[in-house]
Amino acid sequence: MYIQENLKTEIKYNCDVLVCGGGIAGIAAAMSAARHGKNVILTERMFMLGGLATAGLIAIYLPLCDGLGKQVSYGIAEELLRLSIAEYCDGKRGYDDWIAHPENEKNENTPRYEVNFNPNEFAILSEKLLLDLGVKILYGTTIVSATKNNDKISYVIAENKSGRFAIHASSVVDATGDADLAVMADAPTETFKQGNVLASWYYYFGKDGYDLKTLGFADIPDEDKTESNKIEHLSNKRFSGLDGEEITEQTILSHMSTMNDVRKMRKNDSSYQAVTIATIPQIRMTRRVAGEYELSHKEEHKFFEDSIGLVSDWKKRGPVYEVPFSTLYSSKVKNLIFAGRCVSTNEAMWDIMRVIPCCAITGQAAGLAAAMTNDFTSINLEKLQRKLQEDGVALHEKDL
Repeated sequence: MYIQENLKTEIKYNCDVLVCGGGIAGIAAAMSAARHGKNVILTERMFMLGGLATAGLIAIYLPLCDGLGKQVSYGIAEELLRLSIAEYCDGKRGYDDWIAHPENEKNENTPRYEVNFNPNEFAILSEKLLLDLGVKILYGTTIVSATKNNDKISYVIAENKSGRFAIHASSVVDATGDADLAVMADAPTETFKQGNVLASWYYYFGKDGYDLKTLGFADIPDEDKTESNKIEHLSNKRFSGLDGEEITEQTILSHMSTMNDVRKMRKNDSSYQAVTIATIPQIRMTRRVAGEYELSHKEEHKFFEDSIGLVSDWKKRGPVYEVPFSTLYSSKVKNLIFAGRCVSTNEAMWDIMRVIPCCAITGQAAGLAAAMTNDFTSINLEKLQRKLQEDGVALHEKDL
């Protein structure tokens, strides 16, 4: 059964670049577009920036290096890493070798260029950075629809406490993490077939102090699984992250897992208590664009003429990937570009590209591209790459 709605929606905002989603990819995209002189609006459905990195408590800024002593990710990816620990750093992971003592010789035995950060401070510092750049942030704002004129988005429809309204933008960045704009604008998508495991990361305080408990740590792509690397999960159920009732169930199970773990830990430490839980579901991969090119995990060290940056494999030392611009868009919607975990990859590569440095790399490129054109099928790629290099990005492995 359905009801028929007759809606009259106010066109409330106009901008050059609309960034939908305020996770790491959205932050990077907004930074990049604003720094290139564009009027930028960023919408975020939560009330803090950073997405899974902050609201989701996945507070580990994974490596900018290849694990063999060579940095590969630069530009905003490194800028945000340094911002994340600008006010406080616990000194764990690669801080000493890469930041405190950059002169140290690096090799395959050097801790990787990654840091632990405080998610609350990172969210606030990111907010100030965007505000200082003139970005208009709309918190508590959910994207609900999009209208098209031929093969371009003309208006994005959103809702927040003020009600329903439309935003007109020349170009749109989908940094939702779930390729929501792709679905609304009829761009081709693929869903994550393996599904997400239950995770329940939380911060606790006990006799040994304050720390992050990575409960339900991670998963392994199906094709990489062996008898020796099996992970014991909190639940046998997997979650798509694309259904409201299912997400609610996942959230409730996560809360129960946290409380059960706290009770277990308290048996040996009466002071043990949970002090912060995630305010968004800890779901890593859901839906992505089926772009002009699908990057594979088997294409490590491969040269791409249209590369927009370099990323490493956070799970193992050695692999380096050039990220083609053609993974960031679909010709079906010419003024829509993607950043973060919803760019075009195969399933195994998706697990590599979903993390913070990769989101920052694709976000910077998407934001710059959106500042340059409203037709990504005909962008001046040479000019885009030159500007990325001027902004500190390394494009090809051979140039490192």
